[in-house]
Amino acid sequence: MAIDRLNLQILAHHCGAAAEAMAYTLMRTAHSTFVKETEDFSCGILTTEGVTFASPKGLGATWYIGLDYGPAIRMIDSYEEGDVCLTNDPYSGFVATHSPDIHIWKPIFWKGELVAFVAGHIHNTDVGGAVPATLSRTLSEVQQEGLRVPPVKILARGKPNVDVLKIMNINVRVPEQNWGDLNAQFASVNVGERKVHEIIERFGLDTFKAAQRELLDYAETQARAIVRDIPDGDYFFSEFADEDSDGGPPCRIAITLRVRGETLELDYTGSDPQLSASLNMPTGGRERHVLPMVGLGYVLYTLNPNLLLNAGVLRVARAILPRGTVVNCEPPAAVGMRSLTCAVTQLCTFGAFARALPERMAASPAGGLSIINVKTTDTTGTPVMASLGPVGGGSGGTPTDDGVEGSGANASFLKNTPVEISESEIPVRFRRYHLWAGSGGPGRFRGGLGTVMEFEVFAPETMVTARNRDRSRFACWGTAGGRAGALSRFVKNPDSDHPVELGNKDIVQCEPGDVLRIVGAGAGGWGSPLDRDPEKVLQDVRCGFVSVAAARADYGVVVAGDAVDAAATTALRAAMRPAASNAAFDYGANRSAFEAEWTEAAYDALTTALARTPVVWRHFLKKAVFAAVERGEHGTLAGAERVRRVVADLMRRYPALGALTA
Repeated sequence: MAIDRLNLQILAHHCGAAAEAMAYTLMRTAHSTFVKETEDFSCGILTTEGVTFASPKGLGATWYIGLDYGPAIRMIDSYEEGDVCLTNDPYSGFVATHSPDIHIWKPIFWKGELVAFVAGHIHNTDVGGAVPATLSRTLSEVQQEGLRVPPVKILARGKPNVDVLKIMNINVRVPEQNWGDLNAQFASVNVGERKVHEIIERFGLDTFKAAQRELLDYAETQARAIVRDIPDGDYFFSEFADEDSDGGPPCRIAITLRVRGETLELDYTGSDPQLSASLNMPTGGRERHVLPMVGLGYVLYTLNPNLLLNAGVLRVARAILPRGTVVNCEPPAAVGMRSLTCAVTQLCTFGAFARALPERMAASPAGGLSIINVKTTDTTGTPVMASLGPVGGGSGGTPTDDGVEGSGANASFLKNTPVEISESEIPVRFRRYHLWAGSGGPGRFRGGLGTVMEFEVFAPETMVTARNRDRSRFACWGTAGGRAGALSRFVKNPDSDHPVELGNKDIVQCEPGDVLRIVGAGAGGWGSPLDRDPEKVLQDVRCGFVSVAAARADYGVVVAGDAVDAAATTALRAAMRPAASNAAFDYGANRSAFEAEWTEAAYDALTTALARTPVVWRHFLKKAVFAAVERGEHGTLAGAERVRRVVADLMRRYPALGALTA
């Protein structure tokens, strides 16, 4: 049967509302702040094959629109009413993407017939492993990243699998918190089941089954209409995380976006090799895996805010994910920090589309969103393990407006936790939590400001983890003449006689009285700062977003008292324009200097060499090449030729590598 467009839209709203009811249930019953405040969770309604056809539009991890549970669903032999299944293993079905993400799914039956699944995930604050909060870029094997559970029935016909639950509880640091969150997940899928039954009762089973297919098809049709308006062509962009390991060289993501008619291809060839750190993405090489497609979902939704959010959107595209690279790793590679790499792929995707649609795409949002967790003890000596929330920056300036202040880091869903809630649940004291003045990238439309969080701890042996620390080296780019945002910072005891700059470290040991300050990066600006309305610059000065000196130096606006000196501003801007940059992208000084040495040609030569070596050698070889270049070896050569000469030396230096490559 076919459903007319009006009734299909009505069904879309009903199914979306059902998914949102699941999300509200999860938020209101969860125990951890990371679920009930930060909203790191997802909910959805799936076809019997496991394809998501309905999800919330403004709650939780909205970037999970294309999540495919099919491989995990098929790992369970059979389903009965009352079953609930669970997994958090990144390599079992490629649904969970790192171990703290516990995914559950429940079959929905109607008069004995399996008609759908409801599913969702939460990010647990801790699932055991080598460090509190489980995740760190210092880890090198997935076995270090906490408990892993392959797809299993956690409830069979409504009865709990007690043995598995005992194993899960004994392997985590605060089992009461995890147990409370798991019960919230059970409540969520039960609400989803009830809502699906209500939809069937109202519209009939045949209509509900037809709607699943047609909602996916309609989202695909909407997406293809968007893509048809993008000029055909090949658009290359690369983006970097500051480090590929603790203190290591940059981690590169490269995308060639190929637009052909109403189809897209995202070719990740040129991205870094699989790493001996935890930044790897476990995609299984699936061409529509959600992780490499996150940025695409945001782009399409930006270009059409009425887009249905389901897996049909991603049918317009396929990703090429070379095996043994950071975007398609092989076990036992650690994957806990895939969220940082995923954020970099988002920014890279935005950059590729900004080349294709320079008048429609925004500048870079703030990357390097730091998710702060604390393991400490309270005044009774009871262990506390909790999240303080994310510390990031704003969204990028757009062709029509400024970026949003302090909200938009990674173009992500992660929301801040109010200070009052954190202090009521965790024995820390906040000293400051506000916007970071001057951090937004200058532009006709300014980049959003970063945030700063500063807090004091009171117990000995307190450990703070700062997942996804980044953007201490490479700034968030501006576009269309706009400039890059300010870098992030991480400082221990910042106002003392001996402050410690922590850079991108994500594990910090603290003692009573220690203070940590985390500053999020600023987003990029759009358009020339000299074209910004002087009254908007004045308003930024009044709000404390821009200093009087920066108004003059960056925007050519002379502020005198509480007003703009129009004549002086006109003269200053006229003097500044000849030297102003109209570059398509401003990457900031550090990246520009880095890419003067590490050109596209040099990276192409490195990629070619790494592809010929066994996966286990690739990260070692990459780091060795970078170290040789930094030492000045073959300094009379440049670019690709220098890289090839360095690689040849390394092949001779390590005979085992040379033999394996041959």
